[in-house]
Amino acid sequence: MAKPGRPGASRSGKKGPTKGTGGKNRRSLEGRGPTPKAEDRAWHPAGKRKAAAERYSAAGGKGKPGSTGSRPQRSAKKDDDTETVTGRNSVLEALRAKIPATAFYIAQRVEMDDRVKEMLAIATHRDIPVLEVTRPELDRMAGFDGVHQGVALKVPPYEYDHPQDLLEKIIDTGEVPLIVALDGITDPRNLGAIIRSTAAFGGQGVILPQRRSASVNSAAWKTSAGAAARVPVALAPNLTSTLKEYKKQGVFVLGLDGGGDVSLPALQLADRPVVIVVGSEGKGLSRLVTETCDQVVSIPISGAAESLNAGIAASVALYQVSTLRAAAE
Repeated sequence: MAKPGRPGASRSGKKGPTKGTGGKNRRSLEGRGPTPKAEDRAWHPAGKRKAAAERYSAAGGKGKPGSTGSRPQRSAKKDDDTETVTGRNSVLEALRAKIPATAFYIAQRVEMDDRVKEMLAIATHRDIPVLEVTRPELDRMAGFDGVHQGVALKVPPYEYDHPQDLLEKIIDTGEVPLIVALDGITDPRNLGAIIRSTAAFGGQGVILPQRRSASVNSAAWKTSAGAAARVPVALAPNLTSTLKEYKKQGVFVLGLDGGGDVSLPALQLADRPVVIVVGSEGKGLSRLVTETCDQVVSIPISGAAESLNAGIAASVALYQVSTLRAAAE
């Protein structure tokens, strides 16, 4: 009589590996070999694209490759990577600065003022094609929130300076460096406003980090009111490293922050070579940039406002520095 075991237990008289255990013999350890590439699996989308491409080649290139069983192909990147500058002041300043424009667009029956007449004269003199287009076409070129005022200019992508070249050019002119660096500013309209303020208050350049930053595009051109044609903008691969290099060359780094340890009216470094670092309105200055600053400066404001827009804060700081410099002369 069999001895009763624990409930649910069973014994098998068969010895050796049981079915499904796997790994108990040499063949199981070897497995099924390397996993085939995606394009070699007929059921995989990559495999279907490969098969479609082979059928396409076999047919002598007729039809569309990948049209059967494949995902839609992305359109090829456009070769035209130019920027469109809009607005009468911006376009006129770009033409005056001899930006190598490729086309000047003017709306049909546009109101002819002195600026438009000068634009036409410069474009004609420089052999820039002048194209008369409808206002809806200009609306499309200017974008959703663009204001073109009846004119637009096609210009090549903006050419950024290197931060070190920017500093050397300023020193060569004999001027005391006054540069603005942006830390986390992603709105191109803020960038354009800061470029405009830099030009207005005697600044010689702007520095942008290569990542997570606005770029000099059509919106920045428009907001700068043409100042982007006169104020050089440099691109820093690493903003913190660039600021440290500037410090080695005698440039003082001033960060703008609401909780700064120095009030802007009490600033004593205005007559020195300085770079003013402006952070984003929401996050402010990053930790590494803050640690790099020689001084963190705050702008005193009333309790009616929690903070200042980045463009306005830069303008106030630039005005204060230019005023202190003028008083020291």
